[in-house]
Amino acid sequence: MNNKTSKSGAGKPAERKPAERKPGSGKATAGRPAAARSAEGKAAAGAPKAPEGAVSRPLFIQATQALGAVLAFDFPADAVLSRHFRDNRELGHRDRGFIAEAVYGVLRRLRWLRRLAGDEATPRMLLLAWFARGEGWPMRNFEGLVSATERDWVASIKAADPGELTLAERADLPDWLAERLLAQMDEADVLALAHGLNRAAPLDLRVNLLKADRDTVLARLQEDGIGAEAGKLSPQAIRLAGKPALQKHPLFLDGSFEVQDEGSQLLGLLVQPRRGELVVDFCAGAGGKTLQLGAMMRSTGRLYAFDVSEKRLAKLKPRMARAGLSNVHPVLIAHESDAKVKRLAGKADRVLVDAPCTGLGTLRRNPDLKWRQSPAAVEEMVAKQGAILAAAAKLVRPGGRLVYATCSLLAEENDAIVDAFLAAHPEFRPLSAQDILARQDVALETGERLRLLPHVHDTDGFFAAVLERAERA
Repeated sequence: MNNKTSKSGAGKPAERKPAERKPGSGKATAGRPAAARSAEGKAAAGAPKAPEGAVSRPLFIQATQALGAVLAFDFPADAVLSRHFRDNRELGHRDRGFIAEAVYGVLRRLRWLRRLAGDEATPRMLLLAWFARGEGWPMRNFEGLVSATERDWVASIKAADPGELTLAERADLPDWLAERLLAQMDEADVLALAHGLNRAAPLDLRVNLLKADRDTVLARLQEDGIGAEAGKLSPQAIRLAGKPALQKHPLFLDGSFEVQDEGSQLLGLLVQPRRGELVVDFCAGAGGKTLQLGAMMRSTGRLYAFDVSEKRLAKLKPRMARAGLSNVHPVLIAHESDAKVKRLAGKADRVLVDAPCTGLGTLRRNPDLKWRQSPAAVEEMVAKQGAILAAAAKLVRPGGRLVYATCSLLAEENDAIVDAFLAAHPEFRPLSAQDILARQDVALETGERLRLLPHVHDTDGFFAAVLERAERA
């Protein structure tokens, strides 16, 4: 039920599984926290833009090995990198940062690099091409890595003219994805979106309002020499200037903040839970949004966190304790029609369906997803999303609110799902996401349905629709 890239009915996209989200979750292996930070964020945390001196040959070999393992696309890139770092514990903080940046850099520009270096280019060749064309860290850190036999090849890459490129090649996207996006927007917008997706994501925090306020947390971070500023969209958000390691910071340890993309935080504001209510996070995953909802409820009422993954729910429990929440009830379910779900039929004041999806809105954090996803994966997600939304809707009481959200960019997973649901369920009516956010002092021209895009809002890509069940006649 959950794969953040494909949440399955009640969980998040398998933390970073390209095509599965929990049955009820819509995260894309997308933000984990996103709820879980990506390996890139973890490894590059605090890594400088350019290291002192040249990159060593052994370190470059390590990066080549890690890239080769990632390019097999058998597992999510962050999982592969985490395993590589566990197996090579001698790597220091800066070394891990270099390897992560190199791997994610090549993944973002893979289509273009293969056009330059050839479809059969080895991981080493791709890394050298990335450096040679100025995509990698400064050239002065690169020349010593080239063997005598490679010098002519590198020189040819530097001078290479890729020739006339297709839209997909210019956007560094697979053909099928470029075609689907082009059906939704014009060519210039596809390229602008792709450019936004090919940039590294910033690191955002969500202040736990149960324990602190934003000004206090900001002041403490700045006092500790951590560059930070208030988020521009969410009143609970703080954006960091870099990617410092925060796991041992006192405010993290006492639960005053969590890592969560600013766009993701707006989904909690759309749910807008109140004290004492019965609220359901139908695809909770590791619980990033669950924690936000619990804090907004001031730890009152009952907040059910459904997921099909026992492992994900286990990760939620220590986070609940750190956040000081006592109203959260993690519930393991087998599928969206589990008896544990049905017993809440018609009782919930608010239900959030962060549905399993392809996670294509999180490509800044998970660039491997664009190469691991496929049209078949989209079809699979669409079938799950419709079933999950219909099941979750049964929990909403008359007058209650249902929020459907994904971190996908595709209309098939977003508007099409909501439109089909409304056609089949006349007892629900749409509410304006823009109006709901405005009432919480969030000025965002989004229209009835929320649409966030990296190149416009500097967040991950998100979609959300807010629906209300009619009161009984």
